[in-house]
Amino acid sequence: MTEPMTYGSYLALDRLLDAQHPLSERHDELLFIIIHQTKELWLKQIIAELTPAKALIRAGRLTEAYKNLARVSRIQAVMTLSWDVLATMTPADYTQFRDVLGGSSGFQSDQFRAVEVLLGLRGGVAGGALTAGFAAEPSLWDDANAALAAAGFPVPAAALHRAWAEPYRPSEGVELAWAQVYADPDRWWALYQLAEKLVDIDDAMATWRHKHVLTVSRIIGGKRGTGGTAGVAYLEATVPKRAFPELWSLRTRL
Repeated sequence: MTEPMTYGSYLALDRLLDAQHPLSERHDELLFIIIHQTKELWLKQIIAELTPAKALIRAGRLTEAYKNLARVSRIQAVMTLSWDVLATMTPADYTQFRDVLGGSSGFQSDQFRAVEVLLGLRGGVAGGALTAGFAAEPSLWDDANAALAAAGFPVPAAALHRAWAEPYRPSEGVELAWAQVYADPDRWWALYQLAEKLVDIDDAMATWRHKHVLTVSRIIGGKRGTGGTAGVAYLEATVPKRAFPELWSLRTRL
């Protein structure tokens, strides 16, 4: 006889709540684990939103993609707030269990790398199978530029036909094409709103990175990261990254 569906069984709470295994006796290690596991769950949802959004944009169904894109930026906002929770952990708290982490680090998150690749930030440190799979396809920014070209704008061929896994190089031609959209938003409302949804995501990503820097600086100062990075110095270098660079630079032209 099939067991009736319950809250716990539907959410697989037995497995979910048994997935935290601190390696020390320190109270704060549980918080550290839960913060990072939660981040991975949200990253899973971001990927689940970006994948259909890309397909909709490629199909020319721009307005239908807005919901997915708006959801991504709101998830990013929640992820940024989680740093405030982690920041309640003092340097002394973290030092008491940091040694059990070994060489593990958020730097190794394949899902975070996959999100970067999906957005268009490529050519960095390689991730796992998930990242590699997405790197072989056009990014969200490639899809947006293809939609711009499909609407009749003069997008340079180099931006539309390239090796997808290679880093994207900002193009003045792409900037000029999007600037035309911004110059007449009423006429090109669908593309204009798409661009602004993308800027929301880039903005939220930059905010998340900035808060990450502050939190890590507050907890470990200038120490090296557990994954072998330069720690705060490495994180600070990622803050200026933009997935949709021409949507930022075109504003100077307006």
